Amino acid sequence: MSDLGNKEIIAKNIRNYMSLYNVTQTEICNTLGIKMPTFSDWINAKTYPRIDKIELLANYFGISKSDLVENHSSETKEKRGVTIKVYGRVAAGIPIEMIEDVVDAEEISQEMAKTGMFFGLKIHGSSMEPRMREGDTIIVRKQEDAETGDIVIVTVNGTDATCKRLKKYRDGIELIPMNPSYEPKFFTDKEVADKPVRIIGKVVELRAKF
Repeated sequence: MSDLGNKEIIAKNIRNYMSLYNVTQTEICNTLGIKMPTFSDWINAKTYPRIDKIELLANYFGISKSDLVENHSSETKEKRGVTIKVYGRVAAGIPIEMIEDVVDAEEISQEMAKTGMFFGLKIHGSSMEPRMREGDTIIVRKQEDAETGDIVIVTVNGTDATCKRLKKYRDGIELIPMNPSYEPKFFTDKEVADKPVRIIGKVVELRAKF
């Protein structure tokens, strides 16, 4: 018998992923534009969300719709990892959970998933060679700040997201490619605010093609 339409199962799964990613009802509702009473009814198994809302929640958690609507035993859940979406590109100004350019999926451990929200991204271009090459997949933790030496995903002046090493200064930041054929770019604090320059995540793992 299909689990689709089972209010208790989807309520349990939503609560499990809220706990796994340590996010609150308020955070989810504010990000996705869902009314608090509506969301409360979902997680208390009073009503069943429409399919478009299930997809919205799945995108928010970086999982498939089946992860929300199907019953997963605690034994199975302990053994399996967490599946995250891999994007071909991340467009500036669009929240990760709203992006439709999903090209693949990767699995991360339960332990990693508990430390934040994650997504995968395909590397394009040669600016991060030789360490990262065209077609490689990077695992990214969503965060809006990082430290000197971190490899970050950043958007500049409305462009699609790019991958660079970050260096912080007292009066600005520098985005540094690994490939010496490319020049680093420095942005003053004013430019960071005005362009803007926005960090959307920190690279935590590289999964190379070969």
